[in-house]
This record gives sequence, C-alpha cells and structure tokens, in this order.
Amino acid sequence: MKQFFKNVAATIVGIFGFSIIMAILGFICLIGMVAASSSKPSLKDNSVMVLKLQGQISDRVEDNWLGELTGDKFNNLGMNNILSAIKKAKNEDKVKGIYLETGVLTSDYATLQEIRDALADFKKSGKWIIAYGDQYTQGGYYLASVANKVYINPEGMVDWHGIASQTQYIKDVAAKFGVHFNIVKVGKYKSFTEMYTEDKMSDANREQVTRYVTGLWQKVLTDVSKSRGINKDSLNHYADGLMVFEDSKLLKTRKMVDGFCYYDEIRDVVKKQLGLKADDKIKQVSMADVNAAIDDSNILADQIAVYYCSGSIVSTATPSLYGNEEQIVSTTVIKDLQALGDDESIKAVVLRINSGGGDAYASEQIWRAVSELNKKKPVVVSMGGMAASGAYYMSMGARYVMAQPTTLTGSIGIFGALPDFSELMTKKLGFKYDEVKTNKNSGYGAAGSSRPWTANEIASMQGYVNRGYALFRKRVADGRKMSVNQVENIAQGRVWLGTDAKNIKLIDGFGSLDDAVAKAAQLAKISDYGTTEYPMAADWLTQLMGELSGNGGSYLDEQLQLTLGDLYKPFMLIRSIKEKEPVQAAMPFVLNIH
Repeated sequence: MKQFFKNVAATIVGIFGFSIIMAILGFICLIGMVAASSSKPSLKDNSVMVLKLQGQISDRVEDNWLGELTGDKFNNLGMNNILSAIKKAKNEDKVKGIYLETGVLTSDYATLQEIRDALADFKKSGKWIIAYGDQYTQGGYYLASVANKVYINPEGMVDWHGIASQTQYIKDVAAKFGVHFNIVKVGKYKSFTEMYTEDKMSDANREQVTRYVTGLWQKVLTDVSKSRGINKDSLNHYADGLMVFEDSKLLKTRKMVDGFCYYDEIRDVVKKQLGLKADDKIKQVSMADVNAAIDDSNILADQIAVYYCSGSIVSTATPSLYGNEEQIVSTTVIKDLQALGDDESIKAVVLRINSGGGDAYASEQIWRAVSELNKKKPVVVSMGGMAASGAYYMSMGARYVMAQPTTLTGSIGIFGALPDFSELMTKKLGFKYDEVKTNKNSGYGAAGSSRPWTANEIASMQGYVNRGYALFRKRVADGRKMSVNQVENIAQGRVWLGTDAKNIKLIDGFGSLDDAVAKAAQLAKISDYGTTEYPMAADWLTQLMGELSGNGGSYLDEQLQLTLGDLYKPFMLIRSIKEKEPVQAAMPFVLNIH
C-alpha cells in the first residue's frame, strides 16, 4: 500500500512538473511571437509581392495567435488585409510587381470583384502582375484573368463552367425524425421556408434566382472578356464544354492562358520580368510583410470609423447555425455605435455589411441605433457579397447606401418557421404528456413539442409577421424616400442583384469600401482624415478565454465542415432548429452558388 501511494505521489509530481515545463515553453513561444510581430520588416529594391490566395476570404479577419501557435487554424484571409497590401504595393517604388497564385478559393463574387478591381488599379501604376496556378477554380481564374500574364501547369486545369445555384430541401429528411414545420411568411419571393415544405423551387423563387445568377455570370463574362480579349460567346461555349476535363493545351489556343510551366519554371518567368539573371534570387515579400513595413495609418485628429458587420443578425450571441461563424449581435453593435457617436474624433462611420439578415427584432434595434448615429454624423453603408433582408433593414438608417454590381440585396420580407417535434416526442420516442392550465393559451410554450401547433396559434403568429412586414416596408420607404406602395412593388421578399437594385433605388450607387470611405468624408466635409477599423480586435487574453470557454468555435467545427461537405449545412440546420428566433428577416434561401 505504501508503494502504491508513492507511485501516485510520483505521478502527481510528474504531471505537475510537466505542466510547469509546458507553461514555461508556451510563455517562451508567446514572447517569441510578440517579438516577431513587433519587428518591422524592411522592403528591398526590386521586390515582388507574393499574393497567395487560397482558402476562404472574409471581409475582415482578426489575427489568431492561438491558432498559429497550435496549428489549428483554418486558412481564412481578410479582404481588408488583401486590399491594403495591394494599395501599399502600388505606391511603393521598391515593389515592382505582384506574383499572384490562387488555389481552392471560397468567396462571394462581390468580394472577388473588389479584389480584382484593386489589382486592375495596381496595373494602372505601370507595374505588372503575373498569375500562376496548378489549377484554377472559377473564382480564382476570375482574379487571375486581370493579370498581364497568366500561366498554368502543363497538366493543370481551369474550372470554367458558369454559375449555378442549388437549393437543398429537408422536408423528407426532417419527417424521418418526426419533425414537421408550420410556416408563416409575407412575400411570394420569401422562399427560405420552401426548404421545409417543398421538393423543388417555386416559380417565384426560380424567377429571382435565374435573374441574379444570370446577372452574376454576365459580370464575370464582361470582365474576363475585356481582360483576356475573348468574346463572350466563346467564353460561354467553353463553359458549356466542361473545360475542366478538356486537354490543357486548348487553354492557350483559346487565350485563356499565356503559357505553360511547372512550379520551378515560373521563377524564371518572374526573374525575366525583374531583369534578373538565372542564378539571382528573387526578393520576395508577402502580403503581411508589405502591410507591416508600410505605415499609412494617417494618425490624424479626424477619423472615419469602418465598422464591420458580418454573419447572421442575432439578439444575443448564440451557437451559430454553421458552427464557427461570425454573428452581428444587436446588443453589442448598439453599444459600439453609441460609443462611436460620442467619440468626437470620429467624424463619419462606414458600415461594412456582409449578411443575409437574421432576427427581425434585432434588425429593428440595430436600425434604430444606425438612425440615431446618423443624426450626429454621416453613416454610409458599404455592402459586400450580400446585405439582404435584416441586413438591408438595418441599412435604412444610413445617409448613403453603396454596393457592388454583384451584391445581393433587398429581400424585403419576413417569415417564421415553427418546428413541430411532437411526432418525434410522442410517437417515435414514446413520451406522454398531461397538463393543468389556468387560461386558454397558458400551455402555449408546449406547442411544437408535446403537441402540434393549433390553428389559432399559427394565425396569431401570422398576424405578428404581417405587422413586422408592414414596419419593414415603412423603414425602407422612409430611408429611401419612397411611398409604401412603391416599396411593395419591389418587396415581397425578392432578392435583387446590385445592378437591378440601383435601377429601382434600393441603393444610391456602386463602389468599393474605399469609395464608401471617400463618400463618408465628403458628407462629413473633411479632407484630411485617417481610418480606424471596428470592432476593435480582441487581445490575446480574450481569444484565449474564448477558446477555453468554448465560445470561439473550434478546429473540430472546421474539420466537420470539410468532412461532411455539402451535407454539413443541412445537418447543422436540423441540429439547431430550436436555437433560432421564430421570426426571421433573412435571405429567402441558403445561398449555395457554385
């Protein structure tokens, strides 16, 4: 027995000692990371900026030091960092050009268009862009096509196939679990709920999806045609032929690429462009190096705040529908906007919105905060890939609304999906229920759980949705200076592409995030100003506590998403049905463009 306790004590001491050693090593690593991040890189003459774009591109990405330390970091790029690096490289004499390499890329077309426009602006300085890829996804090729020269691996491929939008319907899947849905909505185009009740697209939904998919494709065709000198009919013909499986030699004859080379041979191409000899080394700088080396923060008295709003709109932070996903939390946004209103150094605010909407009540509360802020100083909305439904709702408090031609917006409508788990609970699982109540609707909370929803309960919810829709229309009418009838003609939950939204006065103009900042400065009547990004980035301690509490998402979420692929979203949708607010001002479908 004495030996047993000795062994236990030794084990405890060993674990304790190991923990101390790991803590010390972690601290040393942290000190090293801090020291490395504080050292400012220097740029050398005749440098080339290497722009590797693969993974997911979001509007803004915060540094994840813990992910870098552990290796559990999904490849997520921030559009803000990409645009900043391109702009700085354009104005830096030491950087002679950009080497662009794209891999598997996930992003919306509005974001790709903004980056592509920045690359086109870079070329106007007289500098060059050389693009290379072992294979190009369609989005990756859309970016690469703006380059002076496009190269590909001799055995590579270009996935050029057009644009499609596919909707998944879960009615039969949910029914297997004994789950059914009661739907209340306003707007014939508000088709999100069709996934719960139908097997295919309604005529109205097919109409709107056809319109925006066609519009997106026409924009892509126009841009690629102009850059590569290929007519649109030919580009459509190539897309119809499943170019991805055709002989790669056709890519050059069709002018899709300028040449073929392996990964080691592309160095010689870049060296020749830089005027280097074969045995010279290329002076490479990364996007991060350029951003760190060149300080253009313009610390001036007058500042324009760029406030990023991405993800689903919710009243309080909740487990996301799709795992580790950004959210627009109304309580947080309201507090932040009030602080920006009280900050005398902030002369105007740009809301960068990339969201399909969400909680209708939360959208109304954010609209109120935006409206109140706009009374104090100009608020300009910059729409990213989409700013629809609740995200469009919150925009109506701003003074000026700007989007990209490929932005999805509008979707003025509200719906409610009332899940009914009673069959699952009573018939499949065998639960029995009984109750005593004081009033007719005292047992309302049990609807959809121990029993089905009643006709009276559904009718009451429909009335609530109708009032929410009427309020939504009024907010749009007031914000866009239109009559309610005019709004109704373009509402009904319909999603509009930016090009159409401009024509029907849902937005004021087209432009990038930089254009929105310039417009905000004009409205604020200032010429010398800096920009500051909000919400402020979380420090390392906050990130660490978020990981420990499980609120920051996890590497397992990302691995689950990669493993399940297209099945991930419907799986998470069923899992989190009851976590969502019943009344939503959200996109009329789960966006699935490929």
